[in-house]
Amino acid sequence: MIQVRGLTKDFGRVRAVDGLTFDVEPGTVTGFLGPNGAGKSTTMRMLLGLDRPTAGTATVGGRRYVELPAPMREVGALLDAAAMHPGRSGRTHLRIAARSNGIPMTRVDEVVERVGLGAAARRRIKGYSLGMRQRLGIATALLGDPPVLVFDEPVNGLDLEGVRWIRTLFRDCADEGRTVFVSSHLMSEVQLVADRVVIIGRGRLVADARVDEVLARGRHRVRVRSPRADELAAVIGGLADVVVSGVGELEVVGLNEAEVGDTAHRAGVPLHHLATVEESLEAAYWSLTQDEVEFRGSASDRAGEAS
Repeated sequence: MIQVRGLTKDFGRVRAVDGLTFDVEPGTVTGFLGPNGAGKSTTMRMLLGLDRPTAGTATVGGRRYVELPAPMREVGALLDAAAMHPGRSGRTHLRIAARSNGIPMTRVDEVVERVGLGAAARRRIKGYSLGMRQRLGIATALLGDPPVLVFDEPVNGLDLEGVRWIRTLFRDCADEGRTVFVSSHLMSEVQLVADRVVIIGRGRLVADARVDEVLARGRHRVRVRSPRADELAAVIGGLADVVVSGVGELEVVGLNEAEVGDTAHRAGVPLHHLATVEESLEAAYWSLTQDEVEFRGSASDRAGEAS
């Protein structure tokens, strides 16, 4: 289990992480989300002993990373897929890591097969694509067969097959009882694989809940199509929020499907489509973090640049 308690990190006058407290439990995939500059990478670096906290603690199994007698057997991590010697082969990289950590050489072949590197493991890393480096980094994280796995943006550079593979890998690792902690900007992928999410903004905790609980916080919408959409919008406008989402199409917030249908029936307005819009993690995330974004583009600026 990963335990974070009151974790704080200051860089001069800038507070990058501000009193974070949360747990990442075994047997689950936990997504770690937040806007750019929210403090995700800094939190992971403190967890792995690469940055010293200003205050608070981040522990694995009740101990700080620097106190672990055999770190690679306790925690497997991938923070930067580029942090590898480019002149070595993938297999040599893994063999050095195994030898220096007292891990049997048989594990090298096992993890190479598990991540699908195959014959590419004999090639020099400088010839690897970003996706291949990600696979090698994941192989390194798995090398010590650790119960805890920590990944920072592991999907970057992966093709569609790679994304599907890593989704299955995370799920399998959690089903094996491991603790899987993954930061990502790909909300759709997190929604597909994660059991829980920890969301931060400006270094502070915004949400720590199951994915379905976060989705339930979103505003339920009903999408409706009608050849008389304008008339329907006028009728429903006094009962709920209505947004014109397309030609002859409305989205209604504040009424369920049955209520929208009954209202249309009483008004004598025909409907061609009526359905509840499934809430996405991206939409729920945005509603939770829109006030925590540090770097935001301006629509007017972009329009000016285009002109």
